[in-house]
Amino acid sequence: MEYWRVKTVDKNMQGIQYMQEGKYEEAVKLFSEVIEESPKDPVGYINFGNVLTAVGENDKAASFFKKALEIDTNASAAYYSLGNLLFEQEKFMEAKDMYEKAVKTGLDNADAYFMLGLTLMQLDQPKLAMPYLQRSVELNPGDAEARFQYALCLAHAELYEEVIKELKLVLEADPEHGDAYYNLGVAYALTDNVPLALEQMIKALEVQPDHMLAAHGRKQMEAILEEEGQQ
Repeated sequence: MEYWRVKTVDKNMQGIQYMQEGKYEEAVKLFSEVIEESPKDPVGYINFGNVLTAVGENDKAASFFKKALEIDTNASAAYYSLGNLLFEQEKFMEAKDMYEKAVKTGLDNADAYFMLGLTLMQLDQPKLAMPYLQRSVELNPGDAEARFQYALCLAHAELYEEVIKELKLVLEADPEHGDAYYNLGVAYALTDNVPLALEQMIKALEVQPDHMLAAHGRKQMEAILEEEGQQ
């Protein structure tokens, strides 16, 4: 019995590796065997659903995630995967509910908190998003996009010194992040540092020449400096 259990776990691990390598047919074969060997274990259904998601079979994937939840209502990874499907369909309220259930049932990782925070941002609820994005950054400090979204939450709360600090860290991790330069420029402008604001707008345009907001911001900062120079 112990050998069978180890064998099943090995098949799950091997199947996940196949998925990562893009060998979806091999992964499907292994996860099918896992489900056949252990039909009351939600893990096989979740992994099978993730393969279906990877090849664009979203409706079929959802049915496997739901099957996993029929077996175990605390299968947090199934809630998370369902949340991802709903997010892709822009069903943000339903996605939020799934991510919340994933976290409440024990999925304590950076991706879960990031997606819950990002979904709340899509629902225009930055105040509610902030603690989840903050937690995501704590768990994965190198995730520039999570930190950028966290900085946007701070901007909504008008905590501009914190925004500046976080966006500088974003740009250390990703020097080509045009939106980070632009928002850093806005933060400097709102703290009355127009020269630095202009500098960031110019940098945003260097990495993203079609950044219309940065182009407009540059003109505004240049006009302010010109007016100050004439006084």
